[in-house]
Amino acid sequence: MREIQFREALGEAMSEEMRRDEKVFLMGEEVAEYNGAYKVSQGMLDEFGPERVIDTPIAELGFAGIGVGAAMNGLRPIIEFMTFNFSLVAIDQVINGAAKMMSMSGGQFNVPCVFRGPTGNAGMLSSQHSQNFENWFANCPGLKVVVPSNPYDAKGLLKSSIRDNDPVIFMESELMYGDKGEVPEGEYLIPIGSAKVTKEGSDVTLVGFGKIMKVIDQAAEALAKDGISAEVIDLRSVRPIDYAAIVESVKKTNRLVIVEEAWPLAAISSEITYHVQKHAFDYLDAPIHRINSMDVPLPYAPTLIDAILPSVKRTVEAVKSVTYK
Repeated sequence: MREIQFREALGEAMSEEMRRDEKVFLMGEEVAEYNGAYKVSQGMLDEFGPERVIDTPIAELGFAGIGVGAAMNGLRPIIEFMTFNFSLVAIDQVINGAAKMMSMSGGQFNVPCVFRGPTGNAGMLSSQHSQNFENWFANCPGLKVVVPSNPYDAKGLLKSSIRDNDPVIFMESELMYGDKGEVPEGEYLIPIGSAKVTKEGSDVTLVGFGKIMKVIDQAAEALAKDGISAEVIDLRSVRPIDYAAIVESVKKTNRLVIVEEAWPLAAISSEITYHVQKHAFDYLDAPIHRINSMDVPLPYAPTLIDAILPSVKRTVEAVKSVTYK
């Protein structure tokens, strides 16, 4: 099977859906003439023209609102935020517009719109460009929140998101756009809300999503050298969350460690912890352990970034704690 970059998988997903459905269009800052800030939309302007690949001013509130209105009128916009840090400027349109329109209109208007772009730490970009808002958006009914970890999932999940009749928050990572992975030539879809067990194990369950899966995979390899068998689950989406996959794994391994890049208070890991203790308490042989970023704005210095973010070392230590090694 061929290997392509994460950015290429996303570009293929959008192009294929735009060829399939003339109602799909892409809009955002530098998506057209510049081929995208991260080159995700490279070549799309040449193929689809300026009416379907639209450069916008630096005005997230404005073009997010246009996207919501377009979706209400039968189109299927893909709205690119250069980073989800900038989605805060448009959060009223996303939360009070897209997410609530179906309910507020009594089912008269649905909003088939995808808001996509990078999330979380992207290196030395400091506090205002390094935040994780997956749990913020997942808290709001009416939205679906997808966070892929590899090119294969990125393509299949983005195609499903574009076809979905509800608004979808599709969160990527600047640190993953160059990652390569196997992606088949033919069309395929991955259903939203279905987690994937990427590694079978018997001693502990490791759960994560997005680029933090790199940390989890490395930790699982390190643990295997110490004789600890970790089962790894990639959530792939955080609204809906595939609780059943986590509970079934915990029933087998009896231990759970959750790794998440977001701040600790009211995080996705908090929600999973509550659910597992409610539905699998009798199967737990140790307290659930979760690893988040430290509860501070992300600094600029690389040494402090390394100290604050979840790491392989912290993950291995957490697993050894719950397995009493």
